[in-house]
Amino acid sequence: MIHYLTKNFIRNLVSKQRRRILIAGYDLDMSYITDRVLAMSFPAERMRAVYRNPLWQVKSVLDMRHHEHYKVYNLCIEESYDPAHFYGRVEAYPFDDNHVPPLHMVKDFCESVDSWLSNDPRNIAVIHCMAGKGRTGLMVSAYLTYCGMSADDALQLYADRRTTNNEGVSIPSQRRYVGYWESMLSVPRGIGYESPSVNLPQPCSRELRRIRLYDTANIDTVFFVISELQEIPNQVYRPAIEICRSCCREIKKGYQRTNSPRYYISIPEGDEDGKQSEIEEPRVVVQMDTETPAIYQKSCLDHYFDKPIQVTGDVRVIFYEKMIGGRLFYCCFNTAFIRNGLLQLTVQDLDKVGKKGRSICGPTFCVELLFGPANTGYTSSNISLGENFTDDSL
Repeated sequence: MIHYLTKNFIRNLVSKQRRRILIAGYDLDMSYITDRVLAMSFPAERMRAVYRNPLWQVKSVLDMRHHEHYKVYNLCIEESYDPAHFYGRVEAYPFDDNHVPPLHMVKDFCESVDSWLSNDPRNIAVIHCMAGKGRTGLMVSAYLTYCGMSADDALQLYADRRTTNNEGVSIPSQRRYVGYWESMLSVPRGIGYESPSVNLPQPCSRELRRIRLYDTANIDTVFFVISELQEIPNQVYRPAIEICRSCCREIKKGYQRTNSPRYYISIPEGDEDGKQSEIEEPRVVVQMDTETPAIYQKSCLDHYFDKPIQVTGDVRVIFYEKMIGGRLFYCCFNTAFIRNGLLQLTVQDLDKVGKKGRSICGPTFCVELLFGPANTGYTSSNISLGENFTDDSL
């Protein structure tokens, strides 16, 4: 049997950056974000309980403080428990650790929490993933935003209440999705409380034409894998399904690609005053060759898709030093939020950039993804650039 002091040492080491509470002699990794929203780490059994919250202690505290008025929300895909431990009041919204959920899941989660809390003023929502930090912070912040807070304020409140180092949701893609969520909310005006309207974006397919890494160092090839979150019938969890893998290689001076179109397509949504544009045809934006000197002054890795790949919805791109192992960093995004066909990410915008990942990044490092049409009705084959434009190298 592991000594009590050893167990506490291990538990505190694992959760040293998260706030804990001491209740009835139980030292638990949980935090009240508001009076009615409680964030915690996984309620574990057997050996995992050595460094996570012991399930029986969690149950005892919740029964003591919120008898019959708590509901547990489990965000883990990697672990579960019998809902009967919490009288069946458990809902699962599983998604991958260190990653993001599909946007419809955020909507279902927020509406469920809101409904539960609205049923009785004594009700509380208990939300956890495994460590009770990233995934939990994303969903708690989304709910706080649903209640009227800004995304930035919600993320900051979570960081203040949940962590001791003020680093609540530290993964950029998770913070990005809280921002996505905020942009989808329309809060009704009037007297009395009303839930906001949620305007989920329509599925938007984009043609991914090129991936480029600017200002790289100490490396001449970077591999990547592109995945989409795919819906599985009768299953809440959406696994990441690989749709493409390849590599970015160094661009060398004098190299030209004769079949690489230098344009992308932008569908104007409205003018600066919010009025719908009268232009019904897609706007062709030509990418001129003014970037060439910048490319040749810095080391740059590039992959152009001779046959553009179509991506839709929630997308994940992971970059590797080697095709098997050696992950450098990754990013997650939703295609409905790509503007003007270009997504540019600095080091601060990428996820899990470790020591090896930083070693390949110069001072002006940037990952750039270039997309084609925002609608499936137009492709590169039916857009004419006119006689003055050519399909020279990017």
